[in-house]
Amino acid sequence: MTANPVVLGVDSSTQSCKVEVRELATGRLLARAAAPHPEAYPPVSEQHPRAWVAAFVTAAREALARCADPVGVRAIAVAAQCHGLVLLDELGEPVRPAKLWNDTTGAGELARLAQWIGWDTWLHRIGSTPTAAFTIAKLAWIAEHEPAVLDRAAAVLLPHDFLTYWLTGEAVTDRSDASGTGYFDSVAAEWIPQYLDLAAGPRDWAALLPTVLEPTEPAGTVRSGALTELGLEGADIVVAPGGGDQHAAYLGLGLDDGDQYFGIGTSGVIATSSREPVYDPAGMVDGVCDLTGGYLPLVSTLNAARVGDIAARLLGTDLAGLADLALSAAGTVGPVLVPFLDGERKPDRPHARGALADITSHTTRAELARAFVEGPLLSLMTGRDRLADCGVRLDGAAVAVGGGAKSPATLALLADLLDDEVLVLDAEEATARGVCVQAAAVAGGADVAGLVDLAKAWRPDVRLRVGPRDHGRDLSALRGRWAELAASPVLDSAVPR
Repeated sequence: MTANPVVLGVDSSTQSCKVEVRELATGRLLARAAAPHPEAYPPVSEQHPRAWVAAFVTAAREALARCADPVGVRAIAVAAQCHGLVLLDELGEPVRPAKLWNDTTGAGELARLAQWIGWDTWLHRIGSTPTAAFTIAKLAWIAEHEPAVLDRAAAVLLPHDFLTYWLTGEAVTDRSDASGTGYFDSVAAEWIPQYLDLAAGPRDWAALLPTVLEPTEPAGTVRSGALTELGLEGADIVVAPGGGDQHAAYLGLGLDDGDQYFGIGTSGVIATSSREPVYDPAGMVDGVCDLTGGYLPLVSTLNAARVGDIAARLLGTDLAGLADLALSAAGTVGPVLVPFLDGERKPDRPHARGALADITSHTTRAELARAFVEGPLLSLMTGRDRLADCGVRLDGAAVAVGGGAKSPATLALLADLLDDEVLVLDAEEATARGVCVQAAAVAGGADVAGLVDLAKAWRPDVRLRVGPRDHGRDLSALRGRWAELAASPVLDSAVPR
């Protein structure tokens, strides 16, 4: 039987690696699989890059084994968690565990860098106001605390770069992931070695940094060692440039400028796409690049779906029980949760803690459950307000993705807050789907316009529509109360962790 040509889309997230196998000609999903990553929590959040490779190999082999008929892989693309720092030695081996996006240990180093560069200068050079999540803060921390480790580094990569390197032997990246480092000019599309000199001392940064590829420029082909480990055959399996996880998800959903992307996973994201760069002097909006040559202005929070996990534990239930409780809450405003449980990224408050307010002797378990589900959504609504304040169009459909979007309470409460319909598309793994689109475009030799057309052709159908309820609550008062609590400096005055 002739092997069916397919592409592999790889989503290497904080919690796991997920791989999809899709038919090259149609985008039809043939199989998917996942393998876990080691747990990691802020403020010191690290994973070894070799654990990502092991999970990738396991998930890819399992996904390919689940295909009903023989398949032939023609292209692969990798998306991964952004902002992480991977340092490789001259042999291409990691010199230490990777610092992840939610590692906030570099907050002090970042503050010193901001004094030297200037927040406004930094913003207008890279498109974002960096936080401790950005790669440059982690690099500065390594230079300060582990200088010998940095001296051994022959390459400075991001997580998706490392997996692409493992596949091809080529040190490359893309605009979307590079624009979250703190040392990449998102408009000129070039590295800024002067900022790296300030962060980690003068070095030959050009030799250490990956080449930034265009959206449909091939990264290379899969090397023989990776072919063996993945159980693949063929010397010409092309590898696409890949990108950041949220950026790939936006592409995979086939969204347009003005559509509202609500990502509710380990982190929370509100984003849309734009053809022009966006600059936010308040520092809430990151004006990062997308996977199609444009921009993806977004607000990304640190505390999202994991807040629900904590709530379920505290209330003695599971996630389904938490959703049922939250939906059964009466039409009252409070209590209110500010979910800065592990510090927060947007706003930039790495040492903050959460607060649960307005509890009375009449407070019920249902109201507590609703507060825990609603808190991360209120953070995202504040981010949405800031995007609008920056002149970003938000007149398209509201689409919810991520593990948190599986909760009926999350969808209902988000629709209430928006006073509009929320859509869930038929895309179980939007990020993996997005890099499948990219891989297929690269395999077919498409240009950027062809990539966009393919994403629209493969756009998933609407699986669920959730409209706002007749809830009887004063949501304006709720949002005002949340904003008042979230602005309190008391949240930053807790005993250091």
